[in-house]
Amino acid sequence: MPKLIRITDPADPRIAPYCQVRERDLVGRHDHFIAEGEVVLQTLVQSDRHQPVSLLLDEKRVGGLAYITDQLPDETPVYVAGQAVLDGIVGFHIHRGILALGHRALPPSADQLLGGIEGRALVVVLMGISNHDNLGGIFRNAAAFGADAVLLDARCCDPFYRKAIRVSVGNTLTLPHARLSDAEDVVSLLERHGFTAVSLSPNGAFRLAELKRPARVAALLGTEGPGLDDAVMARTRTVRIPMVGGVDSLNVATTSGIVLHQLTQAAVDEDPA
Repeated sequence: MPKLIRITDPADPRIAPYCQVRERDLVGRHDHFIAEGEVVLQTLVQSDRHQPVSLLLDEKRVGGLAYITDQLPDETPVYVAGQAVLDGIVGFHIHRGILALGHRALPPSADQLLGGIEGRALVVVLMGISNHDNLGGIFRNAAAFGADAVLLDARCCDPFYRKAIRVSVGNTLTLPHARLSDAEDVVSLLERHGFTAVSLSPNGAFRLAELKRPARVAALLGTEGPGLDDAVMARTRTVRIPMVGGVDSLNVATTSGIVLHQLTQAAVDEDPA
């Protein structure tokens, strides 16, 4: 079990990565990230890809987290502080009292990720999702419905942003994902790996309930408001979720849950042509 290291000064250089968390969130941490909360901490500690670098805990939470900290290598620092010092370090009142600094693994390319997925499969493709709550919610839904992977275009926000990790309940740390380059043609990439692309749009040609699921299917979701680019939808199957008059669209994270549920329950179309 790692030795507990007591912190009494918010300016202690040993806990510099935790100082002014919100401001650091904005500038990014390159190959590191901050995990927050008990469930996310447990997910990080048990991850076979990402590594915990250190922990920062409220002294009142230490005893109840022994089942997690006992799994850490002895050399992993576990910093402990009282609530006032903890708040002074992070720059706001952190009522959960649980933070960890993690090191993110080198991600695969989108081509590598899709190339490793065999047989019947479901992937989620996100295009222009810039809201961390929505991104985290989509990852949570994707994990809940057994998606094999998530692809993000260059405009999507960072799935390792603290809030995205928290909203996803740690699933941005566990669900395989890759980022597309600016020049990458996602539709061609999906076709090359045998995936049928299905685009979600309020103006989709088919009702979602009418869709016969291809064995290897990719659900494409665009940013709220503009949605997916017309050029992308023109090359894919487009589907809609019917709604009552006067409502033009659903929240994109909500949409992802409905779509993924439908795709996991639908019978596979053995003749997608």
